[in-house]
Amino acid sequence: MRCQPRYEGPVYICLNNIQTCLLCDEPAEAQMPICSACETDLPWLGEQCVTCALPLAAAGLTCGECLLEPPAFEQVVVPWLYGFPVDSLITRFKHNAKWPFGHLLADVLGEYLQHRLDEGLPRPDALLPVPLAKQRLRQRGFNQAAMLARWLGKSLDLPCEEDVLSRIQNTSAQQDLDAKARKRNLRQAFRLNPDAPVKGRHLALIDDVLTTGATAQALARLLMNAGAARVDVYCVARTPKPGT
Repeated sequence: MRCQPRYEGPVYICLNNIQTCLLCDEPAEAQMPICSACETDLPWLGEQCVTCALPLAAAGLTCGECLLEPPAFEQVVVPWLYGFPVDSLITRFKHNAKWPFGHLLADVLGEYLQHRLDEGLPRPDALLPVPLAKQRLRQRGFNQAAMLARWLGKSLDLPCEEDVLSRIQNTSAQQDLDAKARKRNLRQAFRLNPDAPVKGRHLALIDDVLTTGATAQALARLLMNAGAARVDVYCVARTPKPGT
């Protein structure tokens, strides 16, 4: 199911000309609508857990939670902290259907991922967007993770497979829950669709924000139990640990 919202605002079309930066309205030197100054000032994620990308004080470390309970996914690959202006761009894309902001985030994320792939990050066989429940999809009109996955698939020349995973329970909004409640909230929330091509494949989950990792863990466990060779997580932003 692909429901697209009616969008009556200006539509961003990527052309081979100079764009205007969506953040400061100054001319952008590249084809993407962001200037080099604003791109540099984005909240780039620095030292982080080598598994879940939780911000840490030093590089090359694994956080305590991943040491105590290694997740089903292999690695989270994410460029930014969930902070201004990335948080505002995600909110306006996700909740206000401002597609140009989502396209911008996907463009820069695609460049970041391509750089990581060129440096040796294993290339996945396909991109799998985190699914939405049907009720929430009807309310919002679109799945932001699916849109990100489609744009990333084009820029990275990878297939976007939207029919592998389904969300079968319309659970409470994750942002309103703590870590333990998120895990309980996701029990039996997802399913692997019949005949989905999973066994022996390297798959990458696509989402906008990683907070506790409960959603990514539930989906990665489902895929690994079905015979996936490896599951990674690609997302736009990572939240720090609460209270830091």
